[in-house]
Amino acid sequence: MPEPSTSALRAVSDAVLAVASRLSVEDVLQGLVDEARVLGGARYAALGIPDGAGGFSRFLVAGMSDELIAAMGPLPRTHGMLGAMLVAPGPYRTDDIHTHPRFKGWWPREHPDMRSFLGVPIVAEGEVIGAFYLTEKQGAERFSDTDQEVIELLAAHAAIAITNARLYEHSRELSVLSERNRLALELHDVVSQKLFALVLGAEAAATTLDRDPEATRVQLDRLQSLSREALDELRSLVLELRPPDLDRDGLCGTLTKHVELVRRLHGAHVELDLDAGVSAGPDRDREVLRVAQEALHNALRHADARRVRVSVRTDDGALVLEVADDGIGFDPHDAELRSRHLGLTSMEERARRIGGELRIEPTPGGGATVRLRAPRG
Repeated sequence: MPEPSTSALRAVSDAVLAVASRLSVEDVLQGLVDEARVLGGARYAALGIPDGAGGFSRFLVAGMSDELIAAMGPLPRTHGMLGAMLVAPGPYRTDDIHTHPRFKGWWPREHPDMRSFLGVPIVAEGEVIGAFYLTEKQGAERFSDTDQEVIELLAAHAAIAITNARLYEHSRELSVLSERNRLALELHDVVSQKLFALVLGAEAAATTLDRDPEATRVQLDRLQSLSREALDELRSLVLELRPPDLDRDGLCGTLTKHVELVRRLHGAHVELDLDAGVSAGPDRDREVLRVAQEALHNALRHADARRVRVSVRTDDGALVLEVADDGIGFDPHDAELRSRHLGLTSMEERARRIGGELRIEPTPGGGATVRLRAPRG
């Protein structure tokens, strides 16, 4: 079998790089099937992912209009020719798919007729996780040895791309779960405690109302103070849940608005030093912003900081975020601390997702500095 040409290898490389830049599994799969159709010179291409129960969990196509796809009906099952590729140890190529023993001899009514066929399984760690299907070779009656070699090469890279995309989505799901757990802990540890104190204070005021008006007045002042604190805590949590408008305001603009709200809610001295010339990177900036919010949250609520300095700058092409405070400091490796404050793990996960490096270091004289170095957007 002849080796693929240099131009073909370069085309596969370019295709894989283009697909790898996408983060969702769906985008990666659609990118792969689009590239397979072009690289194989096929009129139609498809990519099937098995569901483990005799069908496809995903079946994406290229070369067909949305109207044609809708007219053909539900996803195909794996009991026919398509399913053979999900258990086959190697590729299959023919100039007439009708001659294959698993071909059932019929198509759905709206399905275009197909003859030349090239099927290549996608294998990861010895398991077939999908398959490329190419039909109707353009400008020839059959797919060539080189076509097969190129698609096999693409399938090898596709296995890595699909696995990475799945890992990325799983990481995001874990991060969302971590955020929910952290907010639940904050509601329990901070807000619910203050609400419980409000109930007790109201009951105490009711018992002293008639016999000790002065004591009642003290209790009411305390209730007023606690209610303000509980309101501020709830506002702060809602602020963290609100999706930022990074597309409109950019990282520095969004961070400025967040700090202004933090100043009002906490009465804290927060200094900003932002480089407005930082290049935009939507996915990166979203994670950087959340790390900054979490670091501010830790400094003001857990470290009792009186002053916090937030800076964003560029350094040798990378973005550097620093959040430094004068609080009581903490040991980021303390397992008990991590179990109570999940935000530390959340910041590390966010840094990893964008290929960044997160460091938490003690500040001379007290406090701590959170430093995130992220690649160019």
